[in-house]
Amino acid sequence: MNDASQFDVVTGAFSYTGKYVTRLLLKAGGRVRTLTNHPERANIFGGQVEIAPLDFADRASLVESLRGASVVYNSYWVRFNHGRATFVEAVANSRVLIQAAKEAGVRRIVHLSIANPSIDSHLPYYSGKGQVEKSLIDSGLSYAILRPTVIFGAKDILINNIAWFARHFPVFAIPGSGVI
Repeated sequence: MNDASQFDVVTGAFSYTGKYVTRLLLKAGGRVRTLTNHPERANIFGGQVEIAPLDFADRASLVESLRGASVVYNSYWVRFNHGRATFVEAVANSRVLIQAAKEAGVRRIVHLSIANPSIDSHLPYYSGKGQVEKSLIDSGLSYAILRPTVIFGAKDILINNIAWFARHFPVFAIPGSGVI
């Protein structure tokens, strides 16, 4: 970002992954706005990060929140189906975000996906991620798709829980056939 009026958007800057992306952008001297499902939460970045709601039902406000952004760093997803938060809904919401970014004139989307996403997967998590990637590719926007196998850092839940089990139990079972 060279133009002082430009800014980047991070979906979920107060979440696990979004927090680290935001820190790097701020360290590089960038302006950051976050789109969050929890705009009432304390801003861990103080006045350095602007906050806007991530409201997929209000497309006009979503477009306005994205207008003027150079890059959208998208970490939005759901970890598992729970109540109204489902993979089907996350795919639909991601498509709304992509189209809103296009309408707002965003130049690029950097999308956080997962290793081995596939529309044809029998696992909804992986097929959903594949559907979102296809929507992004088909959007006509400039994009980058990141496909980490796992993200580990301070306060990580998954790897720390696995490490705790490995330290405390003589056997560690891995369920399933091992085939994805």
